[in-house]
Amino acid sequence: MQISLLQCQSSRDVQANLAFIDSQLKVLPRTIGEPQLVVLPECCLLFGGHESQQLQYAGSEHQSELKTALANLAKQYQVYLIAGTIPMRANDGRVLSRCYFFDDHGVTLGHYDKLHLFDVDVADGTKTYRESDTFHPGNHLCVVDTPFGKVGLAICYDIRFGDLFRALRLAGADYIALPSAFTKVTGEAHWQVLLQARAIETQCYLLGAGQWGQHNEGSRETWGHSMIVDPWGRVIAERATECGWAQAKVELSELQRIRQQMPVIDHNRFIAPQLTPV
Repeated sequence: MQISLLQCQSSRDVQANLAFIDSQLKVLPRTIGEPQLVVLPECCLLFGGHESQQLQYAGSEHQSELKTALANLAKQYQVYLIAGTIPMRANDGRVLSRCYFFDDHGVTLGHYDKLHLFDVDVADGTKTYRESDTFHPGNHLCVVDTPFGKVGLAICYDIRFGDLFRALRLAGADYIALPSAFTKVTGEAHWQVLLQARAIETQCYLLGAGQWGQHNEGSRETWGHSMIVDPWGRVIAERATECGWAQAKVELSELQRIRQQMPVIDHNRFIAPQLTPV
């Protein structure tokens, strides 16, 4: 099975972002007949901008222009698509940061709403990030069963919360996809080490698809370095800078070997984590 992470430099222009993803899927390096899992980054169709723009494009479970566009790409190019994140309406006037997972016919297999919101101060040009002003946190985990294994979903800042990743492993995950838009400052410091730590702890493949470079005339800068990390913590594919693909072919036999030789999930003496509703 081939895994492909698309590194983007998304903006506030939804149509331009969609056209870029379309253009890259059109030239996706692939072997005919081999299953394809594609992961897009966080905010793949709408990055930055005022809260009103998030609300303008936010859809509902039954009607979403952005969801339909991404599902159509999965069907057109016959790929299993973890479709980054798009805004979906919440009940309190904010939006959910939602990741949809489509099969190669464009059918929705599952979705995940970002649990942990990025309300932090960073020593960069933006300085203060308050996602909770715009976004409502999610309240569920998501692990999707596919012909090539079970895929858990997380988003960006979630990577700092190890309990979530242990919960995904306990729910059966073999792969954990992480659409992201790490800032340059936090990414340079922590991105790779966090991906490797979560991969080693869970003995899963970690699929970190990121935004890269300067966005919206330099008002935001993201780290990039999209990478696939195997269950032993080895980086087996990376796209450090620029837009484009990071790809690797993986086999679950390697994951199973590592888990059999070092069954850490059976050795853990702590109780399983439980999600606290908000």
